[in-house]
Amino acid sequence: MSKLLHELTIHEASNRLARREISSVDLTRAFLNRIDAVEEQIGSYINITRDHALRQAEQADRRLASGDGTMLTGIPIAVKDVICTKGITTTCGSRMLEEFIPPYDAFVIDQLNAAGAVMLGKTNMDEFAMGSSTENSAFRPTANPWDVRCVPGGSSGGSAAVIAAKQALGSLGSDTGGSIRQPAALCGVVGLKPTYGRVSRFGLVAFASSLDQIGPLAHDVRDCAVLLEIIAGHDPRDATSASLEVPSYVKTLTPEVAGLHIGVPKEYFVEGMDDSVRRTVKEAIGKLEELGATVDWELSLPNTVYALAAYYIIAPSEASANLARYDGVKYGFSFQEGATMWENLEETRGRGFGPEVKRRIMLGTFALSSGYYDAYYLKAQKVRTLLLREFESAFERYDALVTPASPTPAFRLGERTDDPLSMYLSDVCTIPANIAGLPAISVPCGFANNLPVGLQVIGKRFDEPTVLHVAHAYEQATNWRDRNPEL
Repeated sequence: MSKLLHELTIHEASNRLARREISSVDLTRAFLNRIDAVEEQIGSYINITRDHALRQAEQADRRLASGDGTMLTGIPIAVKDVICTKGITTTCGSRMLEEFIPPYDAFVIDQLNAAGAVMLGKTNMDEFAMGSSTENSAFRPTANPWDVRCVPGGSSGGSAAVIAAKQALGSLGSDTGGSIRQPAALCGVVGLKPTYGRVSRFGLVAFASSLDQIGPLAHDVRDCAVLLEIIAGHDPRDATSASLEVPSYVKTLTPEVAGLHIGVPKEYFVEGMDDSVRRTVKEAIGKLEELGATVDWELSLPNTVYALAAYYIIAPSEASANLARYDGVKYGFSFQEGATMWENLEETRGRGFGPEVKRRIMLGTFALSSGYYDAYYLKAQKVRTLLLREFESAFERYDALVTPASPTPAFRLGERTDDPLSMYLSDVCTIPANIAGLPAISVPCGFANNLPVGLQVIGKRFDEPTVLHVAHAYEQATNWRDRNPEL
């Protein structure tokens, strides 16, 4: 049975576009129709840019007709609303920036535009990327396409849900502590966090600057490789951007893992992990062993247990500093009815920020305050160094590490909103890779309680090829990517 246009992958659609079997305008309209059909159930988008998308599709068709296309020319994608888009609102899921229209494009948007991609819209997210469920959006929560009573994960929940619901062929998210991989796992799609510095953060609204990284989400690993190949690269406007050549990630994909040495860190199978998730992930790792990889099930990374605590000092501290710019003076929401400047400032921040953002600002301000800096922030940075050294030692013996991506499948909407600690534990498996700046991917590996489960593959710095290779080999040996939610 031939697929409908909105059921294609990026590489399938790209091939059909190149052969002129379909047009980008027809493909884009198919996705806009799909959005109209299911968006009310899911709430993936904050802003659907219909006219902009159709104009880009028309330009893409002209480019394809001239024979000057790329793998992304004419491909409809979605972009997390924390990434600046010139002339198009970028809200960060917050009332503070509800009407903010950036005067410039982010580096990744420049790259997508140069490749001829089509932007369908900006996706929903936890406010300022602070959350693990996309319930902290100031506008509405996003639902999981597999069960609309459940969360899609966060903070890039909209970017994962649009893929699962087939509302876009690919999407971009951002990952500070797991915000690409955790929603990818919960929505049954593929999500990659590149090495810190592999993709420019220019135009990414900052949450925690030493942790944030932009990355792709898609239906399969090949599509993620296509997107990464376009958005990666050096950018002098980002001081942390790595001046390294971008390899052809697609060409590194093979189904062979024989000869690879893979470690399974015991600490990632945490206490309280859902038993079905534990079993499903171990079966997936067993499949890699069947494919010929040498798997060490007894690897120990003992400092992993401190990663969550260190993250929730480092990230809020950096957020406290980054969000100080929202003062009602330069841009964004501004309360102007107070008797004094200080009253206006207090009201601006009190009304513009939601409760989770306020909570993290207060945590970070406390950790950085006089008398507590050494006890909290400095100690957390020392733990970060220990974690990095531990990973470096492991990668002297292993080509990749494999772990669960999330300790549980998707939980019910509202289930954890009154329990911040329980919510923070959602990222226990993903946070270490951010602290160490390592590349990591989540690939679907089965189901628990009829909801998707993700297998995480972690690699050494700038070794995205091996991470993609292992994930692709597993994906090709299974058929989880062929399962779709019924909407």
